[in-house]
Amino acid sequence: EATASALLLRAGLALLAWPVYLLSFLGIWEPFCRKVFFPFFLEKISGAHDKKSKKYKQELFRNLPDFRGPSGELRLLEIGTGSGSNFQFYPAGCRVTCSDINPNFQEGLSRNMKKNQHLHYEQFLVAAGEDLRQVPSGSVDAVVCTLVLCSVHSVSSTLREVLRVLRPGGAFYFLEHVAAEHSSWTYFWQQVCYPTWKLVFAGCCLTRELWKNLEEAKFSELKIQHISVAIPWMPIAPHIVGYGVK
Repeated sequence: EATASALLLRAGLALLAWPVYLLSFLGIWEPFCRKVFFPFFLEKISGAHDKKSKKYKQELFRNLPDFRGPSGELRLLEIGTGSGSNFQFYPAGCRVTCSDINPNFQEGLSRNMKKNQHLHYEQFLVAAGEDLRQVPSGSVDAVVCTLVLCSVHSVSSTLREVLRVLRPGGAFYFLEHVAAEHSSWTYFWQQVCYPTWKLVFAGCCLTRELWKNLEEAKFSELKIQHISVAIPWMPIAPHIVGYGVK
């Protein structure tokens, strides 16, 4: 739990961000955040994050072709596609279904689709990770999820849906920021920033220990690596990257 000094600093941060808390109280912040602020911010931050995480993503997605279905095609579902910064890493001819709970990323998304014409784009679903009912069970070879599990309402329900839509032998790929080591300064600052960060950044939680959820999910094989993707002034350096096989 947060220490007294963390709670004090947390209150100070909330004071600094009082206009956002007020707008939230009035019901104005959430729709503005979803439509305008978050897509704009995410595009800016994902530029920096993509540069830092590029080598990890190249390594992560290298074995995607191994999971092609019996037909020789690779059917891929991306949860929380955002503006499509992962498209560049997918193999040619891959059939991509995009899904996001927030439909306001169109601009960046169509830009990245134009840039990555080596892929077949099947459809765009407005859906939460916890509810992929539009995707039939066992119908995809791979599911990809990067920087999304921090803000889903339920990590375990999302992973249940991932396992449902994957065919047996299919793979779930992830790269997510997670809670820091509890004795570290990073974790202290994650505790300080937590409530304000969650409000400002559309429900993003800083202190999730997502490796535990992944270990509890029923993957037959799971590869997890703890890495650091440091972005200046952001308490999100600790990440996990890897994949699980159904």
